Amino acid sequence: MKPASQCIIFDLDGTLIDSSASILKGFANALESHEIAPKLPLTAALIGPPLRQTLSTLTGISEPSVIDSLASAFMTYYDSEGYKATEAFTGVDEMLRSLVHQGRMLHIATNKRQYPTLRIVEHLGWSELFASVWALDCRRPPYPSKAAMIASLLAMHEIDPASAAYVGDRPEDGEAADANALPFFAADWGYSSFPDEGLPTAWVRLTAPGELPGYR
Repeated sequence: MKPASQCIIFDLDGTLIDSSASILKGFANALESHEIAPKLPLTAALIGPPLRQTLSTLTGISEPSVIDSLASAFMTYYDSEGYKATEAFTGVDEMLRSLVHQGRMLHIATNKRQYPTLRIVEHLGWSELFASVWALDCRRPPYPSKAAMIASLLAMHEIDPASAAYVGDRPEDGEAADANALPFFAADWGYSSFPDEGLPTAWVRLTAPGELPGYR
């Protein structure tokens, strides 16, 4: 097991929180309002990529004006009511508070939009636990990728990758960590998409929040 890192950067959906029910209902409402049938089942496997990318995948539509209209319908629901159904995965709240108590510096780096991310963090009582919360749209123009966003986070906070780590629930999260020379912990307790076997040798699989080095 890798040693504890002084700074830990977390993905959000599927890693710290289970927002599947509210997100999937938001997708369903958006598609129904436009009388569009989904091309894929509405399951938690859809959660993680940027909103417009997922809507395009769900509908098979790439026309920007249609995707913008669908995104607006989704955000109207999710930002006002949907986010309130978000729950922390079992053991996550205890893990975060233990890490902060031990002096670890915590950050969030997520594909989720910044506005609902901040509302969720506040809703769960986590606002004081994180030194910063980063999302692709926390700047204009938005970051082109999670890897680029994490690079900016590391630079702004003068974080040495050797003393930090990234925790996420998707292979793309591991790739973003690799791009920034960050150790990566694969959170396999939520709706992760990691294979049962064959993770890159540098990645460490965690089956529960309590397995994160430095938790206790």
